[in-house]
Amino acid sequence: MALFSFTSIAKCANAISFTLLVVHVSSLFNHLNLTSVAAKHSSRDSVHASHHHGHPHHDRHHSNHSDSAAATDDHSNARLDQAFLALQSWKRVMYSDPHNFTSNWEGRSVCTYRGVFCAPAPDDPKIQVVAGIDLNKADIAGFLPDELGLLSDLALIHLNSNRFCGILPHSLANLTLLHELDLSNNRFVGPFPTVVLSLPSLKYLDLRYNEFEGALPPQLFSNIVQLDAIFVNNNRFTRINIPASSLSSSASVVIFAYNNFSGCLPPSVANFANTLEELLLINTSLSGCLPQQVGFLYKLRVLDVSNNKLVGPIPYSLAGLAHLEQLNLAHNMMTGIVPAGVCSLPNLANFTVSYNYFCEEDGSICKNLTTSKRGNTAFDDRRNCLPDRPYQRTQMECNAVLENPVDCF
Repeated sequence: MALFSFTSIAKCANAISFTLLVVHVSSLFNHLNLTSVAAKHSSRDSVHASHHHGHPHHDRHHSNHSDSAAATDDHSNARLDQAFLALQSWKRVMYSDPHNFTSNWEGRSVCTYRGVFCAPAPDDPKIQVVAGIDLNKADIAGFLPDELGLLSDLALIHLNSNRFCGILPHSLANLTLLHELDLSNNRFVGPFPTVVLSLPSLKYLDLRYNEFEGALPPQLFSNIVQLDAIFVNNNRFTRINIPASSLSSSASVVIFAYNNFSGCLPPSVANFANTLEELLLINTSLSGCLPQQVGFLYKLRVLDVSNNKLVGPIPYSLAGLAHLEQLNLAHNMMTGIVPAGVCSLPNLANFTVSYNYFCEEDGSICKNLTTSKRGNTAFDDRRNCLPDRPYQRTQMECNAVLENPVDCF
């Protein structure tokens, strides 16, 4: 049990797309307030939902075919001329388009291209520019050419569920207005694409379900990059480099799940304290003890470190996470006592400690929690070493671990 109900990331991403285009229309782009960016929030479905389902979005067939856009699409508009060059270069390196998604990418009227969205320029509302590209679920194969850097007015790029491959071109650094970049469920490779760190307006970064590898750069978690949502799950990343400095991250949702980080979660995770609401580290090969600093993330609503190799006790600092709703520690090798302070968290709706080696539940609150519902809390303590509780490990299994206690402090 205790699988989270992941339902709203798609709605939030769609809301962002709409907001960004409206901002282009009103020419107030530089004053955009993204406090409700994708992560507000339920990024959790990015991990458990099928990666073959992209974000729902507005109708790609009609919403970009406005009369005003087409009327201004002529040779006097240098920005649309640049967009024409970029999109035609891109089409030439699309080697498979089984649904003929780009079949109308002909001629210079780029604002009528399917999946291309135009809006008034933020610095000159009298002219139209390409403000967004949405090719979600088009199943196109190809790569991203250098000419995409000519699309300097882009606010969003959605390429979820295609077969784009290779590495990201450095020319993407020219997209200084880009707020939202979704490259999820493709075949991109190589180290983390550091070009995204040079995008000053980027708030939402989704790289999940690709083949990126190596270390996550420390700049990703510094206040130099003002990202609100970071999705890097289901790749081949091997290390988290959260800076030890006091510079705080701006991210409210960070999804690391299904990578191969190994090693310990660094104490510098506390740098997320002022903003982080959701932290998912499912199946990332983490080992060692869960650091006390996790309890400093006072805004945290969701913490999932299940299916790892964590040892030692539950940090009592977690008892201070008053906003915590979902806590999943299942399928680790943790030991010791389940603290009463954690069991009694006021907003806790789902608490899972199953498949560990806990030997005691502290206080009457924890002891009265059951695998069914207690009030508004669902609790799962199966397969531990808890006396008088059903569905526990055998004495032999418990002794093999409990006879070799781990000192985390």
